[in-house]
Parts: sequence; C-alpha cells; structure tokens
Amino acid sequence: MNRPVLRRLRAELWQAPRAHGDVLRDRSVGPLELFYDLVVVVLVAQAAHHLAHDLTAAGLGQFAVVFAIVWIAWFNGTLHHELHGREDVRARNTFLGQILLLVPLGAFIPAAGGAHSQAFAIDSALLFGFLALLWYRAGRADTADFIRTSRRYVWATLILATALAGSVALPADDRLVTWAILAALYLLAVIALFAVAPPNVSASLRVTDALTERFGAFVIIVLGETVTGVVTGLAAEPTRPIALAVGLTTVLVGFGSWWTYFDFAGHRAPREARPAVLGWMLAHLPVTAAIAAMGAVMVPLVEHAATGRTSAPVAWILAGAAIILLAAIAAQITCLPGWDTNRALYRPLSILCLLACFLPVPIGLLRPNPLLIAATLVLTFAVPWTFAVIRTAQLAAESS
Repeated sequence: MNRPVLRRLRAELWQAPRAHGDVLRDRSVGPLELFYDLVVVVLVAQAAHHLAHDLTAAGLGQFAVVFAIVWIAWFNGTLHHELHGREDVRARNTFLGQILLLVPLGAFIPAAGGAHSQAFAIDSALLFGFLALLWYRAGRADTADFIRTSRRYVWATLILATALAGSVALPADDRLVTWAILAALYLLAVIALFAVAPPNVSASLRVTDALTERFGAFVIIVLGETVTGVVTGLAAEPTRPIALAVGLTTVLVGFGSWWTYFDFAGHRAPREARPAVLGWMLAHLPVTAAIAAMGAVMVPLVEHAATGRTSAPVAWILAGAAIILLAAIAAQITCLPGWDTNRALYRPLSILCLLACFLPVPIGLLRPNPLLIAATLVLTFAVPWTFAVIRTAQLAAESS
C-alpha cells in the first residue's frame, strides 16, 4: 500500500480522542463497552465470593476496599470513553489495555488482604497509571478553558497510582487501611475538582442516554450475582423444601433491589446542576456495593436455610446492605429532574426510602430464621415501591 492509503487508514482507524466538550448525545452503547463491564463484574464476583467465605469484620473490610478500588477504575474507564472515545482501533486498544490489567487484578482479589496484597497494589497502580496516561493524551488538545481542570484530574489519578505502588512497602494490615484512605481521598478530589471547575467545563459533563445505560447495565450485571449466590447455596441440596423456599424468596430480594433502583433512579439522567450530576454518578458506588454484598451472603443464607436463627454476620450484612441501598437511592432521587418538577411524588418518595432504612434493623438485632429475613427484605423494598405506584395513580387521576 502506498503512503496516502496508509495515512487514510490511520486517520480512520486511529483517530485522536474527542476533545472535552465534544459530547455525542445520540451515541449508543457498543458491545465492547458491555464486554468491558462484564470483565469488571468478574472482579466484583471475586470480591463477593471471598466475602461469602470470610464473614468477619476483616473480610467485610477487604470487600469494601477492593470493591471501591475496582469501581473507581471502572468509573474512570467508563467516563473516559464517554467523553473522549470513538469507534476506532484506538478505543479498542484502550479497552484492551485496561482488560489486560484487570484480569490479573481479579486473580489477586481473594488474597488481596494477605498473600497477594503486594501484587494487588502493583497491578492496581499500573491500572491507574494507564488511566492517567489515557486522560493525559485526551487532554493534549484541550483549550485554555479545559486544560487546568483536565491536568488536575490527571495528576490526581497519577498520585493515586503512585501511592498504591508505594503501599507495597507497608505491612499487609496497614496496606488495606491505606487503600481505603486513598480511595476516599481520590473521590473527594474528584468532587473538589468538579466543584471548582469553570461553568463551561462542568457543563460539558452531561449524563447522556449512553452513560445512563452504562450505569444501568453495570447494576444489572451485578444484580446477577444475587442469583448466582442463590444457585450456589441451593447446589448443595437443591431438593430440600426449606432451601427452595429461602432460595426463591431471596430471588425476590434481588428482584426488589432491581425495581427499587430502576423504578426510582435507574435509566434517568440527573439534573444538569453540578451537585446533581456528580451525586447521581457517585451514588452508584454504594448502590452496586450493597447489591454485591447481598449477593455474597445469599450463599450462606440458603445453605443454612433450616437453622432456627441466622448467624450475626449474615444478618447484619444483609440488613446493612439493604439500608445502604435504600439510602443511596434516596440520595439519587434528589438528583433527578423530578425532584423539582414532580415534587408531590419524588420528595415524599425520597423520605420514605430513608424511613424504610429502619425496617431491616430488627434483622440484625433479632437474627430470625433465613426465610423470615428474606421475607422481611422483600417487604422492605415493597414499601416505597407500593407508595410510588399508588401516588403515581393518584397524581394521574388528579391531573385528568
């Protein structure tokens, strides 16, 4: 091939990243993005499976920290493609580079608090270093309006990568605590950068239909872990009536999580105000973490379906996950346009979600049998949903 043909091929297959502010509003989510999401959820499943077999404070702490790091990496990769990605070879290589770092990271997750702690730190440092490079290359063509915020974001991501690498020198117990602090500081840095960004910079970060679909798809895939937990729990003795009863009721718990998210906050873009955009996106971290934790403890809940009293760790993790999920969705509701345009529905609904957070508390305190715990969680999610259905019908009747 002659040089003009090669230049034409390069121009079509290896385009420069889209500049900040170049938003594709009619973009649809591609199969490569969904494949990337599936890879990330494999890591989530690894963290959940480890929690299912280590129902201790240390196991829960490791799950929370590892999940936060994995989610922040997913958030970075998703946002980068939303703001700068194209349908070309560069985008494929961008996703491939992340996937090649995510796969070994998933293998290190089960022992991230022990034997593979250093390997997890090094791999995650390489992953965030790669993400910092992607953001830097995307920002090379930034105008003066965007370059300061863009470079600050690159530095924040690069500092996170460097600090993760530096944690290798720490004892294993201190390493987990350090990762938790780093994850919290990074999220606070993202909030601060977005808060002080010029109006035109923050206005460019609009939640498109494609981005809402990506967040929703990620929630759906994580919800699949609840079914996996039920099936795994049933696999030991699938014909026991009590196990089947608990298993099917816990499926309803997962279904309740689905309708609570998608009926109230999912597949809805937030208001364009800065706090609403960032709040809606970051609230997905506790939403998906809570769902993944519930899926993890479905295994011991179903396996011990015949016990008269559920173990304290299982009861409290289920109760805590339900509380976190409802509280996070209540926060997301405040970020939606309906918070201002449909106050008669959204404002009491958000308050009711917060009040429903008190319903799972007796689960942890009393630790009833698994069937009663699962039924209580189903009723907990049914309370705000029932109100929403009745209130919507009332408002429709009043407006007709």
